[in-house]
Parts: sequence; structure tokens; C-alpha cells
Amino acid sequence: MDAILEMRSITKEFPGVKALNNVSMKVRRGEIHALCGENGAGKSTLMKILSGVYPHGAFDGEIIYEGQPRAYRGIAETEADGIIIIHQELALAPLLSIAENIFLGNECASRGIVNWNETRERTAKLLERVGLKEKPDTLVDDLGLGKQQLVEIAKALSKKVKLLILDEPTSSLNDADSDALLDLLVEFRSQGITSIMISHKLNELSRIADTVTVLRDGAAVATMDYRSGRVTEDDIVREMVGRSLEDRYPPRAPKIGDTAMEVRNWSVRHPLHSEWLSVDNVSFNVRKGEVIGVAGLMGAGRTELAMSIFGGSYGRDIKGEVWINGKRANVSTIPRAIKAGLAYVTEDRKGLGLVLDQSIRRNVPLANLDAIAQNGVVSEAREQAVAEAYRDKLRIRCSSVEQETVNLSGGNQQKVVLSKWLFADPEILILDEPTRGIDVGAKYEIYTIIRDLAAAGRAVVVISSEMPELLGVTDRIYVMNEGRFVGELPTAEATQEKIMSLIVKTKEEPQHATSSVQMESAHG
Repeated sequence: MDAILEMRSITKEFPGVKALNNVSMKVRRGEIHALCGENGAGKSTLMKILSGVYPHGAFDGEIIYEGQPRAYRGIAETEADGIIIIHQELALAPLLSIAENIFLGNECASRGIVNWNETRERTAKLLERVGLKEKPDTLVDDLGLGKQQLVEIAKALSKKVKLLILDEPTSSLNDADSDALLDLLVEFRSQGITSIMISHKLNELSRIADTVTVLRDGAAVATMDYRSGRVTEDDIVREMVGRSLEDRYPPRAPKIGDTAMEVRNWSVRHPLHSEWLSVDNVSFNVRKGEVIGVAGLMGAGRTELAMSIFGGSYGRDIKGEVWINGKRANVSTIPRAIKAGLAYVTEDRKGLGLVLDQSIRRNVPLANLDAIAQNGVVSEAREQAVAEAYRDKLRIRCSSVEQETVNLSGGNQQKVVLSKWLFADPEILILDEPTRGIDVGAKYEIYTIIRDLAAAGRAVVVISSEMPELLGVTDRIYVMNEGRFVGELPTAEATQEKIMSLIVKTKEEPQHATSSVQMESAHG
């Protein structure tokens, strides 16, 4: 099979950081080529070079595409050659229709007048090709994340894609949507379309990839042939982190104490549709030194539960009680929730967890500014000291604490969010999808932080869509479905099958609570 792409000796430097160091890779025509590595290894940078985000002259090295040297000066030139990238953060206009999004900037027009009949007809054919049954005039805002991802792929197909680059395409999708997307990539392969897929989900790559290239610290350290049948997840992990991870989860010896937080009869209505219950009469507790998990399918109401407890930051007509250390707590606003000892690490670190255009130094103390202020004025020296302390404590990889958080890798961004809330010194920490979109090495470090928090007597609540993660880090697991808690299991007795059976059993029963899953909410 001939090569559609060769990248030779690619080197890219940013101020104080060599992001890529003499990286070479070859991609065969019509294959699915996986690109793996820890956060900060250089995967996204390499693909931004290929797709024209970083133009010729902004890096050293050579791109050979379809047998010819290329000097791309921008995205328009790569797209004209059939190279299309779909970024982890989808680039769709939510208040425009599917058809408008697909042909935005590439309109079916003559003399400046859009031919809407042609636009809708072509959109319908593209939607059929990616398996979407929605009408072309449907607003993107009315679609779930899985369907939005498919709209992005339809948009790529409209540009006659030859080489499709996907950056963490399944990181925010549930299992069903992930499976549908992977099946689609396999179908594209049969049609001769080449794909490069950046992913941390090694089980998905083993299912569909032909070849995997591993980057570590800006260098290409291995290329392996999946089709040989001899490549294992452990092989890839070893190359990614430079060592063997014998156990994906750090060992724990729980010392569980008194009840730290109890939530009683908690109900929340949807903020726009008050007749719908997003959380329906939920009660649970977590003890000092304990890590509890909340399992459930996408849309089960887990995020809505967490956000509503944390200062009413989701929903309306919130009812129920929160007791902390045996006393009823006022958590009606975010400042009151923080004062009561609560902290919430959002699943959306870029949208809600960080001020992306601000430095690490500015972000870390945000949840506890009083601790670094005197007479209402922030001490920059104290701010600097706190940021540097947490950089060292959580091993945040950065050029300095003055680096803007937008330029950090996903795993390091997550460590900044954790630093922010740890500095607030909470008694109860709620972690919503704490390892979403980060690599196995960074995951282990996050798990170690969770373990150490529990060992220090903190109570930790982990919401996760990854069942192995819940089974690996928790002491008890609550199962949530359709806005309600439908089961509770000691982790020692829990299995993925038991958790799924609780969900399936309740889905078969009549439900009186309507959760955001019926709205295809992006929340978990």
C-alpha cells in the first residue's frame, strides 16, 4: 500500500518549549492511523502543522502529500487538497441549521446568491452517508454531541476529504455514539478515505486502527502495526509513558470515618422546561476518607445533580437538604457552597473551569482570593507563591506559572483546575469526569491525587462515564438513571455487568421522571 502522507523531521518550537523534535511519520493510503501519546507529547501540534493551522515557515521539516512536497500557507490550501481536521472542540455555529453549518464558507451559490434547494439536497445526501436522519433545517443546537460530531464529518465529506484528521473524536461521547462513529470510520476506510485519529481510548484504537504512532516528549518513539495482532495496550502505554504501568490505579488502604455530607430528597427541575425533573428525589451520603462514584449513562442527571448541589449552578425549583458534618448547610449560592466546604471540578474545564487567556498564576487562587489578599487587594507575591507551590505539588508541566492555561495540554489544564479547588481547602470535593480527554499517565497522577485527598480525610465524589475508572478508585458506587439513584454497590462487589444491569432494569420500568437524556443534553 503506497503512502498518502510523509512528515519528515518536523520540529516546532514555542517560547521556552520544543513541542516537536525531529518527528517523522508515514501514513498509508486508505488506512486508519492512530496517533497516541501523553498530554503535551505534541500530537495536536503535529496535526495542526499538517492541516495548515501552523503554516509553512513556522516549523522545520518537510510534508510530502500524494508524492509531492507541500508548503501549505493555511487551512484553505490543505482543505483544497482534501486534508480536513476535526478538532476536539467542535467548530459549529449552534444557532445555524445543519445545512448552513455544512456549507458555511463553501456555499452552494451563484453570483452571491445561495441556492437553498441545492444546499438542502446535498445536505440530505451527506447526512444519509453519515447515518443521520435529521432534516437539513434542524438547528445544530438541538442535536446531542454525538450527532454534532457526525455533522462535522458530513462537513468534511462536503469538501471531498481524502485525509480526515480527528482529534479525540469520542472524548465527550457515550458508548453508543462512540461505536457509531468508529463504525463510520471503518466504512470510510472501505471507501478509500484515510484517517488519522488522535485518541487516549486504547480499546477503541485496537478495534479499528491499522497502525499506531506513539509520541513522547515531542519525539516519535514507536510505530506499530496493529494488524499484526501482536500489539497490546500495555505495549502502547509503555511507549507513551516510558515505563510499564503494572497497575492503572494506585493502591489504597481506606480509612473511612464519620459522614461528611448527606444529601436528602434532592429534586431539580430543568431550567427551561419546568415540567421536567432532571433530578428526582435523590438521597446519598459520603464519609470522611471515602471515595464514592456515581455511574450512569450520558444524560442520567449526574452533572445536573452535582451542579445543583454546588450553589444551585444548574436547574430551578431545587428542593431537598444538604447536611455537612451533621449540620444542615446552606448551599444556595456558589460562595455559600464553598464556605460550607464544597468544591466542584466541572466536566467542562475549558468552558467553566478555567480563564483560558489568563496565566496559571491567575487561575490557581481564584476560588480562594481572600487567602492571598490584604484589605481587599490581591498580593501578587502571595499569588505567585501559591501558583508555584501547586505547580510543584501536582507536577504541572509548563514553562512557568506565567504561561497562559490555553496553551497547556489537557492533563495539565486539569491539574490547574484541581489546584484551584484544593487551594480552597474543601472538605467535600466533587469531581465530574476528572480524567476526560487526558492520557493514561496523567490519569494515574489524577488518581493519586484522589487517593491522597481521601487519605487526608477528605470526602470525594467521582462522576465518571468510564466504569473501569469507578471500579479502580472508589469505595462505593451509586448508579443513576433517568434522574434517580437506582442502586448502590460496594465497589468490592461491583462489576460493569452489575452496574449495567441496574441501568437496563430501570429503563425497562415506567419512568415518571424525565431527564435531559431526552433532550440529548451534553451533560452527564
